[in-house]
Amino acid sequence: MTDHNEAGIEQRHLLKLQYLQANELFCDFDLEQLEVFHDTIQMRTCRAGHVFFRPGETGEVIFMLKEGSAQLYRLSADGRKFVFVSVPAGAVFGEMSCIGQGMYDCFAEASEDSVICTMSRSDVTRLIHQHPAFAVRLLESVGRRMVHAERQLEDLAFRGLIPRLATFLLEQARDGELSGLSHQDIAERLGVYRETATYALSELRRAGLIEIGRRRIRVVDAEGLQDHAAKAEL
Repeated sequence: MTDHNEAGIEQRHLLKLQYLQANELFCDFDLEQLEVFHDTIQMRTCRAGHVFFRPGETGEVIFMLKEGSAQLYRLSADGRKFVFVSVPAGAVFGEMSCIGQGMYDCFAEASEDSVICTMSRSDVTRLIHQHPAFAVRLLESVGRRMVHAERQLEDLAFRGLIPRLATFLLEQARDGELSGLSHQDIAERLGVYRETATYALSELRRAGLIEIGRRRIRVVDAEGLQDHAAKAEL
């Protein structure tokens, strides 16, 4: 029985190191280099809705999603939720003030059941000093997020709701369908009220561009939807 338990622990140990090696931040490392971080990088599971951190909280520096997904969002004074980053499996997020990327004023929440690894500030600092390749990968990750945030701000400033909604539907649809998102979820992604998102969806449905079901939207006319997405105002 003891041998069986030890074999299970060893297997989990190896799986953890292999996951780290597959992550974009550690793709330049071999297993031997990662071994020294096995005890300090913690891996755990969490349920959908688990809040990793809230505004003003600090703690772990970096979260790495092994499985599942997460969202970073802010709440307005009237309680409106704006999701500004959707974090897929394999991506990283968190408080990275050591490279000027603070997350003090937002929430981070699991969108679905997830497996996540966490790294401490001291580990990140040590990796940056000892492994330049890690620092480069980290900066690349932060840079991509900044570009995405800039595009969102540009959309909010210069594009109407229906073009933004059309773009969102085209980007999120898989095989012509978008499933699993409620009208509230879509509103949070676009930074509007649920009623506003519902009205815009109804406009696209009346135009014959989409069909709407329960947590399911089917793209009927992708070309027409693309025409709406290309417009600045509508």
